[in-house]
Amino acid sequence: MNSDASKPVLIGIDWGTSSLRAFLIGSTGQVLDSVSAPQGIMQVKDRDFDAVFHDLVGRWKTAGDLPVIASGMITSRNGWLETPYVAVPAGSKALADNLVRFETSSGKAVHFVTGMTTEHDGAPDVMRGEETQIVGAMGLGAAAGMFVMPGTHSKWISVSDARIDDYATYMTGEIFAALRGHTILGTLMKDAAFQEEGFRMGVASGLRAGAGLLHNLFHVRTMPLFGRIPEEMTADYLSGILIGSEIGAATSALAPDNVVTIVGRNDLADRYEIALDAVGFSSARAAENIVAQGHFEIAQSAGMLS
Repeated sequence: MNSDASKPVLIGIDWGTSSLRAFLIGSTGQVLDSVSAPQGIMQVKDRDFDAVFHDLVGRWKTAGDLPVIASGMITSRNGWLETPYVAVPAGSKALADNLVRFETSSGKAVHFVTGMTTEHDGAPDVMRGEETQIVGAMGLGAAAGMFVMPGTHSKWISVSDARIDDYATYMTGEIFAALRGHTILGTLMKDAAFQEEGFRMGVASGLRAGAGLLHNLFHVRTMPLFGRIPEEMTADYLSGILIGSEIGAATSALAPDNVVTIVGRNDLADRYEIALDAVGFSSARAAENIVAQGHFEIAQSAGMLS
């Protein structure tokens, strides 16, 4: 790598609810160095985001001269500075035009990427941070397609002409945790390694459920009760029902030959890959650290890079 290509031009921060990641980004958007910490917005003592920020960027000696861009829940009502939302459809240019400049206690400027909003059935939907990851994917060549971002609140995001057209949020992960931990469905569950057979059975049930989802969920109680599945399989059966229902709804208008890009490389992303295969959709994985590429694309569109 030549010296120009390896020269840092930007610091990008992905600051979420439970953790944060910071990237030293080079002149083509590549990650030169990175650091992560369990200091998401809900873990910062006394909400002293300023101290966490300076400790973070102080790791890089060149930080004082580099522009900084930050995305994620740090711009939410519980974050450092609440910013407004950009309505879809929108891409990197709209996000760049709506960056919010903020000055820290040392006089260092941080440019916050605002979130995005859409509306379905007369109610708003919101996201903060995911839009930057999708912009990063688009910067790497994914100008069109469907993306899924598994998590506590999964996002299904449609992209065309290098902009986010629309998206929808599904509370799948949070509902799973609530049902397992706080209802009778969890009483016949035993901890075990991932049980793919039970998960696939659940996916099939979730896909069939449609409007009968609340009925099918009770099978999580009755299947182990009658010995149809072992208790070690029950949690994955529940997971499959919920993810199957989500995928059925999210792909209902999607042509079968579409490839769904999964953003993530953890165990949850693996489940979505299995479930999509069960439904008949091909899937691919997004590149790692696409959020840093997103920071780069937005900063470049804003004219922040020299």
